[in-house]
Amino acid sequence: MKNADLRRVDAYEKVTGTALYGADRVPADLAYAAFALATIGKGRTVDIDTSAAEAVPGVRLVVTRFSSDEILQGPGFLMNGGYAFQSLQPLLSDVVAYYGQPIALIVADTPVAATEAAELIRARYETEPFTVRIDDEGATILPQEATIGLPDTKVGDAEAAFAASPVQIDETYNHPAQNQVPMELHGGVVEWHGDRLVVHESTQTAGAVRNGLAKQLGIDPANVEVISPYIGGGFGSRNSMQPHIAPLALVARRLKRPVKLVIPRAQSFYTGSFRPVSRHRVRLGADPSGRLLAAIHDVDQQTSRHDLYPAMYTDVTARLYGVPNFGGQQRLVQTDTQTPGFMRAPYEGSASWAFESAIDTLAYATGQDPVELRLANDTATDPITGNPFSSRHLAECLKRGAERFGWEKRDPRPGSMRAEDGSFVGFGVAAGCYPAMVAPGTAHVSAAADGRVTVGVDGHEMGQGIRSAIALFVAQDLDISVQDVVVQIGDSRVAPQHLTAGSWGSATALPAVHKALRELRKQLGAADTGALDVAAAVRATGHQSVEATATNVGPGQPPEVLDLARSGLIAPAGPAFPEFTAFSWSAHFVEVRVEATTRRIRVPRVVSVADGGRVVSPVTAASQIRGAVVWGISGALREANEADPRFGGFLNTTLEEYPVPVNADIQHIDVDYIDEPDLVFNEIGVRGIGEVAMIGVSAAVANAVFHATGKRQHQLPIRIEHVL
Repeated sequence: MKNADLRRVDAYEKVTGTALYGADRVPADLAYAAFALATIGKGRTVDIDTSAAEAVPGVRLVVTRFSSDEILQGPGFLMNGGYAFQSLQPLLSDVVAYYGQPIALIVADTPVAATEAAELIRARYETEPFTVRIDDEGATILPQEATIGLPDTKVGDAEAAFAASPVQIDETYNHPAQNQVPMELHGGVVEWHGDRLVVHESTQTAGAVRNGLAKQLGIDPANVEVISPYIGGGFGSRNSMQPHIAPLALVARRLKRPVKLVIPRAQSFYTGSFRPVSRHRVRLGADPSGRLLAAIHDVDQQTSRHDLYPAMYTDVTARLYGVPNFGGQQRLVQTDTQTPGFMRAPYEGSASWAFESAIDTLAYATGQDPVELRLANDTATDPITGNPFSSRHLAECLKRGAERFGWEKRDPRPGSMRAEDGSFVGFGVAAGCYPAMVAPGTAHVSAAADGRVTVGVDGHEMGQGIRSAIALFVAQDLDISVQDVVVQIGDSRVAPQHLTAGSWGSATALPAVHKALRELRKQLGAADTGALDVAAAVRATGHQSVEATATNVGPGQPPEVLDLARSGLIAPAGPAFPEFTAFSWSAHFVEVRVEATTRRIRVPRVVSVADGGRVVSPVTAASQIRGAVVWGISGALREANEADPRFGGFLNTTLEEYPVPVNADIQHIDVDYIDEPDLVFNEIGVRGIGEVAMIGVSAAVANAVFHATGKRQHQLPIRIEHVL
């Protein structure tokens, strides 16, 4: 195969710095913006003194309030029919809902002047009592099913089955708030060309930005262009419209100048979403052999006062194993923060940590090998719907991973294995699953007389490699060089640009591209499959180029969802489809070393095996798995947002104080994938691998720490004091 040795098609642009991200552009006469943030936990602004800020040389504009004639409405909450990570739009009133909410926008000739002026903003407040922790007085607990109508996941009679089970596990696990901290800071460049508004913004959802901005400003979406060819890490933090977009557009129009905003790292902990705190009580009932009879997973999850971010943890834990009786209640706990939101493996990562820790506890309680117990509880049928899984190779992931890891060398007794330096050695295993979903996709394919093929399709490149996957897919289909394929994504001018998230990017883009290629072949009079001399076929038509367009929706979705996608709203389908349920699967094996005296925890090696259907781009798929493992280790041992109960907000809003792994923390990561096409899910067999590769890693680390120390972990991150 002529493209078998493909690396990333955009690698050269990235390593040479020619790839332009949202805020990289420097148009003529550019102005620079900065936010000033609220310094109270809750209340309202009584007075904002801008005089010192306005006196800074180069300051052109200081705005503390936009009128209802300028911003016609809020952006709407993503999970309630809107476009943004939260419904609250700053700078529309004197209300301060949380610490770190923007209260002023400054625009200047230089970023230094804008930053200096922002620091000189002084506000007087009327304060109100606030709550930032889910256990503090003032937090409001709401049963999710009764409040927003999202039903709890249940099948059978879990309470009765648990009560009757010979073996019972009842454990509670606390997962901290975390931040996405993408390498690229949030921000962008906004400029007007007459009535046409052009937004260069690193976003996972150019369609939502386009349509949401149009609604807020009262303009035609056709006059808004959102261009986002590259994203320096999204991880959910860029999956919706950000609160700075509309204000930037307005100040750019007032000044008749393009305006750039780059939000500093410390401010990004407040101007975007975060993974919320969650508490998990997991009860497992089993027979003496470890066969599961019941599982009950209760969850309390943090949300804001102004939006109800839904909890969907049990959608995953109900499907990991063949549990005949499953139940549990999910509750929302309102606190005075910005609305939390999606972060890689948003629910599934914390849910699997809790559930797979409990499964490990069950294995020890019944004297079963943790791998064998998981294999014994495998199932080909979705316990919730009763439908078959479209494809499930979790058992193969576990078996292959155990062999590659050397699981047979494990002494099952906690604390029994030692390294040459005296460190305690622990082996841990955990499984993971993630919903396989698909969004409406539109693809435009153009073949030129010089043999080049251009593809414009729904999708955003945030480092996961979707551009490479599309280019390789087209090159393989037509049997042409990948260098002759041009991929246009993240651009509202070429496709609606539905949200790319939830591991549905490839499963959305590639089926649409596949259909467009079939249509292109028809127009060229070519066979439906096989090698194609593109240049000759186009010249034979007498035209310089031939174009084809196709759309694709998920199984059981009506064609009308394409209109929803074109309007910038989310419209994914899955994982439960009319005739099957679709998930991706993973298994992780971790070795930890716990130093005998300092109790420092290290992870010298990890083996991860994932089942995400057909692997179109092996290099980027392996990269996704490695990156997910790094993040899983980080979540287990490093990351946590520390809430400040005195003043609101978080205490650790820099990379100095919000630790993430460095090279010394990461050693050998061995990755593999099943690469078995899921032709039930779609005709090309792709699902997703980027999210499921992280799910279960933190649980495997925690289970390995238990094996090394005999101490079961109920709180992340695991710190030295937890294993003393």
